[in-house]
Amino acid sequence: MNHQLTWKKLSSHYIHKGPWATLRSDRCEMPDGRIVEDYYVLEYPNWVNAVALTDDNKILMVHQYRHAAGIVSLEIPGGVIEEGESDVTALRRELLEETGYQFDDFELLCTVYANPSTANNQTSCYLARGGKKVQDQQFDEHEDLIVETFTIDEVKQLLADNKIAQALHCTGLFYALAKLKG
Repeated sequence: MNHQLTWKKLSSHYIHKGPWATLRSDRCEMPDGRIVEDYYVLEYPNWVNAVALTDDNKILMVHQYRHAAGIVSLEIPGGVIEEGESDVTALRRELLEETGYQFDDFELLCTVYANPSTANNQTSCYLARGGKKVQDQQFDEHEDLIVETFTIDEVKQLLADNKIAQALHCTGLFYALAKLKG
């Protein structure tokens, strides 16, 4: 890290605390002494998702309504890492809940930030292999998903046609496709 660019947090107070998003305001000092008043930071829990390959080498994806954007989004499965969970434990749970598929083979592809200028959380994306359908989906209270499988070539075409709107999921897919190429 280049410490010549790092800001010093002088104070912080919360404007809103919620289960899915918290907004705080920081007062900071820049390296040259300038003061930044009211720098707003969104605090979210960390997330995990997976490019999930079934035992017949198909990629699991889900269609889900995303209210903020007003779209039905085609995404890779994943979700929030609950307090006390490891990435893999959370991912195993999310895959089973959202798709009904069980996975035991996980490889970390990347850890990225959705928007590090305004949000503090990170997303870890994994490649999960060998998934087997073992149960029906079990949704959270406000969740409703449709699962669909795609070949690797179909996913490449979906990306080329700009049919996957979730940037973090596109990132994970590109990392997975680069790995699966070799």
